Amino acid sequence: MIGSLASATDTEVAAAAALAGAEVVRARYGRLHSRIDKGSGDFATDADLAAEPAILDVIRAARPGDAVHGEEGGRQGAADAEREWLVDPLCGTLNYATGSQLVAVNAALRNGPAAVADPFSGEVFLTDGETARVRSGVPGDERPLAPTAETRLVDVNLDPPFPSAPGFRAVDLLAHPGFAENFRPRVVSTTLALAWVAAGRRAAYVTDGGDLSGSVHFAAGIALCRAAGCVVTGVDGGPVGSGGRGLVAAADAGTHELLLSMTGGRGRTG
Repeated sequence: MIGSLASATDTEVAAAAALAGAEVVRARYGRLHSRIDKGSGDFATDADLAAEPAILDVIRAARPGDAVHGEEGGRQGAADAEREWLVDPLCGTLNYATGSQLVAVNAALRNGPAAVADPFSGEVFLTDGETARVRSGVPGDERPLAPTAETRLVDVNLDPPFPSAPGFRAVDLLAHPGFAENFRPRVVSTTLALAWVAAGRRAAYVTDGGDLSGSVHFAAGIALCRAAGCVVTGVDGGPVGSGGRGLVAAADAGTHELLLSMTGGRGRTG
């Protein structure tokens, strides 16, 4: 399988890489996991560390000249490589460590195709940068992603730090009377939440932060949402990227504008 990927598209390489990591994550589920402290309450597990090499093996075999930036191993490859892959081997580590299956594995070519694999449903969400679709574990079952806000469920990332405080704090968003009138909060893994916004299973996702476009945690999910036609901006309504502030990814313009009215954002940039 890996050998045949040399002639595959970048989208298929991303999907194969994410699925390789997902296989490791699924196989190790339910064990008592060792934890590697990263500070400030963050940690990795032995599953994170085992899944990342499986993902990198696929990318290196298919695209040996590319650099790879993994969450656990950092940047590897030629310093002058023109292309770089962003890899999160286990998004939702805390969920996973406590026995929850709300996690994802993602691989994204910077500013290009990306894939997000759900280790437990067997689904892989993928984009070539222009279109977005979901592929189930059943051969031939592939469908376009179709965002919709019908669920009214919004995932809100409550983790620190809070760089936009006091102007914006995600926890304050939950207390906003307009939020309770229009939405219901949920918390899954970042990447899975964004994939579900693109797939119509969530109305939106909101988080604070800086430039998230080049983050191993966010790049694949942002790519999926954009390709699916979601409205994606910072919490201030500005573009996601250098100098950006956080992220609001919404299924439609109405949901996006309503959330911006609560985050203190203005304007809209797709």
